[in-house]
Amino acid sequence: MALNLLYANDRPGAYPDSWYAATTQPLPACPPLRGETRADVCVIGGGYTGLSTALHLAEAGFDVVLLEAQRLGFGASGRNGGQLGSGQRADQEALEARHGRDTARHMWDLGEDAKALVRSLIARHQIDCHLKPGIAWAGSSQAEARDLHTYAEHLQKHYDYDQVEPLDAGAFHALCPSPDYCGGLLDRGAGHLHPLRYALGLARAAMDASVRIHETSEVTRIDPGAQVAVHSSQGQVRADHVVLAANGYLGGLQPQVAARVMPINNFIVATEPLGERTQEVLTQDVAVADSRFVVNYFRLSHDGRLLFGGGESYGYRFPSDIRATVSKPMLQIFPGLRDVKLDYAWGGTLAITMARMPYLARIAPNILSASGYSGHGVGTATHAGQMVAQAIQGQSAGFDAFAVLPTRPFPGGTALRSPLLALAMTWYALRDRLGL
Repeated sequence: MALNLLYANDRPGAYPDSWYAATTQPLPACPPLRGETRADVCVIGGGYTGLSTALHLAEAGFDVVLLEAQRLGFGASGRNGGQLGSGQRADQEALEARHGRDTARHMWDLGEDAKALVRSLIARHQIDCHLKPGIAWAGSSQAEARDLHTYAEHLQKHYDYDQVEPLDAGAFHALCPSPDYCGGLLDRGAGHLHPLRYALGLARAAMDASVRIHETSEVTRIDPGAQVAVHSSQGQVRADHVVLAANGYLGGLQPQVAARVMPINNFIVATEPLGERTQEVLTQDVAVADSRFVVNYFRLSHDGRLLFGGGESYGYRFPSDIRATVSKPMLQIFPGLRDVKLDYAWGGTLAITMARMPYLARIAPNILSASGYSGHGVGTATHAGQMVAQAIQGQSAGFDAFAVLPTRPFPGGTALRSPLLALAMTWYALRDRLGL
């Protein structure tokens, strides 16, 4: 299973042909792991979670080895929509209904910590990733717009959050002149960035902190024990602690995590530079996500392109024509862009949980896992890495706050969960089209 996920849609050791990769100077390749080595901590996965974990532990004096099956930032960390959202992926009203207002408030505060951490890492390590403020949430019906207005007021009243404002149809159209949207909200406390540049900035910081990084070093087996043995095809790491940070690319390496964290695919296109036509998309440099169950999300790049994400799939293979997959929702939102060329189209594998909350767990006393960010990973995955590092140092309050949340396994096991989810998502997509 791991081989399918890691190599089904991508060349070994190569980034996808994305606009992100085309506008990022890659780091020199790190050598694969060969032979046996010893470390305090072995981190499996070179995305936001793994890099943040490794960086924070190395800065605390730990000897850290990080193993990445492909290239650093190769997975969702280098391919996503670049949105640094507030709170958690599950909204505050859902969290209140599930866990009560006190826990929901704690989750909100941790989400604010996540945004602050990303901003501080970018500033401290001088990461050039075009961080900008602002995410708007769009409603495609009057009812959805009213719900978003109510939610903005809820955040203002119960969470003392003054960075969000409701936008009526006129105000939203002045921001985003799409005929599809009927209003929404604007969160100026959220933000957006270039995700691959951010990931490689974290990688440079980790290297500067003396993290030993090995790329093209797929982990094939983990032997638990007082000292854990982590095996790759050509080497082995023996470590006091191991961190599973592979998210959607973990495969079957750890069954407890695999049952609760499911990989899904999402797709993005980048148009040709729009020039003055950017005003047909956005009049301010903010990102947008809409209220559909299968979310459409978009923003302008620093060189004036529309980066538009939409469409999902649940097997191992990407669709044969990603441009066609994404252009359908893009032209529904922006029908006037039918003549615009799509210069780049790419897909990526992220991971979701049933509750749309991250899954943090102690698989063993010295094996920790963090994954399942459900499309909210820029801040949450970075923060999860810091919390994992703190837990290894004996300060586990943040980690435990997530670990105690119930995370149900997907129904149907690993064989049937993808078909069942595809069936459910087809139903929700139909509801979106019918405006139900």
